[in-house]
Amino acid sequence: MPETRPPIELQGISLTELQKLIDERRLPPVDRWNPDRCGHSGMRIARDGTWYHEGEPIRRPAMARLFSTVLRREPDGRHVLVTPVEKLDIEVEATAFRAIAMTREGEGRDQCLAFALDSGDAIIAGPEHPLSVLETESGPSPRLLVRHGLEAELARPVYYELAELALAAGQDPPGVWSDGIFFPLTTIR
Repeated sequence: MPETRPPIELQGISLTELQKLIDERRLPPVDRWNPDRCGHSGMRIARDGTWYHEGEPIRRPAMARLFSTVLRREPDGRHVLVTPVEKLDIEVEATAFRAIAMTREGEGRDQCLAFALDSGDAIIAGPEHPLSVLETESGPSPRLLVRHGLEAELARPVYYELAELALAAGQDPPGVWSDGIFFPLTTIR
């Protein structure tokens, strides 16, 4: 059954309204499902966020959104699609999600940053969803923890917007506040 919920849009809503939309989304309890590993799904999430099955792109965004709801990352770093009865490996080239838009409310320590994900979901950076910058083979990779060990890499325009905020704040090291937490924008190795 395809995903029927529309993607969350950041434009024109307050962060209070956004948090309500986030809270109303009911995701499957994949953290409580532990079936035996059954093999490989034949699926891959490319670096640009495109989902593939058997080498062909999944052209229906609702289908990719549905698969994203049963995705988690195992303690050993593998990504899996999991249901109550099966667990299938899925190849993820970079991160499972991309943060494709950002909005903010407040200033300084009272600032909150919200991000729209390519999966149609949204998150507010804070204690449960920290921001970090990981050093990778292809350079710095700004990321947000989403859920179940899954991360979202910030799209380049979103990262530039975040960097502008950090530089304007004049902190040393450069960074941003969100939901009461300071996130330095320095790389972690």
